[in-house]
Amino acid sequence: MSVSTAQPRGKAQRLKLITSYGPVYRDIKSTEARDARPGEIPVIDVSAIFGCDLQAKRKLARDISLVAEDTGFFYIKNHGISDSAIEAALSSSTSFFQQPEELKRHVHASQSRFLNGWSDPRSTHNSDEESSVDMCEHFSLKYDPEYDPTVADLEGIPYDFRRCFKGEEWYWERTSYIPGFKDNLIDYWQAGLSLARRLTGVFALALDLPEDYFGEKTLYPDAAMTLNHCRTVQHSAESPGSTNPQSAISEPLSAAETLHRTGPDTLNVGTHTDLQLFTILWQDQQGGLQVLTSHGEWINVKPVEGALGVNIADFLMRITNDRWKSTVHRVRHDDSADRYSMSFFFGFNLNETCGVLPSCVDEQNPAKYDPISCEELIRQRFQAGTDRG
Repeated sequence: MSVSTAQPRGKAQRLKLITSYGPVYRDIKSTEARDARPGEIPVIDVSAIFGCDLQAKRKLARDISLVAEDTGFFYIKNHGISDSAIEAALSSSTSFFQQPEELKRHVHASQSRFLNGWSDPRSTHNSDEESSVDMCEHFSLKYDPEYDPTVADLEGIPYDFRRCFKGEEWYWERTSYIPGFKDNLIDYWQAGLSLARRLTGVFALALDLPEDYFGEKTLYPDAAMTLNHCRTVQHSAESPGSTNPQSAISEPLSAAETLHRTGPDTLNVGTHTDLQLFTILWQDQQGGLQVLTSHGEWINVKPVEGALGVNIADFLMRITNDRWKSTVHRVRHDDSADRYSMSFFFGFNLNETCGVLPSCVDEQNPAKYDPISCEELIRQRFQAGTDRG
């Protein structure tokens, strides 16, 4: 996830996002969010991904490409994940998070090699440890080919793929007392995996590539799921980069300085972009998600019953030569009720090396980025955050 800091520029401000290939800046008009206007966050019917009508898929691809070139965020309906799968996963999520803390600590992510398991509030950072503003708790799990329905021969998986797998079993063993916990989460993860693979086919069409272009690149994908539980946080009266005279500085604030002025509880989840190709989001009806538009305005993204959110992530923006935009987003939950959501992060095989797509370069638009492997991109991103400490 990207790191963010804010620099005042008169009434506008500059948002600095730390990425694995250097800082990226976005101008923002205000730290306060407005409600999204009708049609500003489209709801796209993706039922065509389950059929064989290529023309219907191409029309869907065009619809997706339009929003991917703008904010990078949209809703999808008729997505194929059943209400029962969602409700079961949510029930398990609620059961887990409502436990006493001492029980959740039995599966604390500090015991994992790959940050699987439970992360308590304040332990998840969008930057270095001094800059945490995230007030959600999470339960995370990562790709394990044992639960991938498309993998028929576990023993036959080449080592170069196997060395990248980050799924683990210990957290299932330590949560076995919660009825249906493992089965419900795996069922939802598998449904998300199937949906994500189908979406990549339409994304390929949208980028003027064959529908199966990304197939080999997602055989053993970086497919992770995170359960999120946010409680209400209190916001200070002063926002980062406000018109306080003390804010008149020439360089972007460090996130630590921002916290010093606004208090550590400013956001449930701080401003960031996601890392790999895209994220599929289920959220309850509490709201709180905010997205930065291409015009530099924060907008409240209200939940849509029966729909899932999709946001473009950094690696997809990179390989499209910045044609598609990685969604800058945050969560600010002010309601008195708790907020639950489930994020499914999808990306290429971690050992996959990919440069800018051939359909995204021409004489007027040469490639901006060199080829890089997904695992190296992730390593550089986290190193970029660590170097700020």
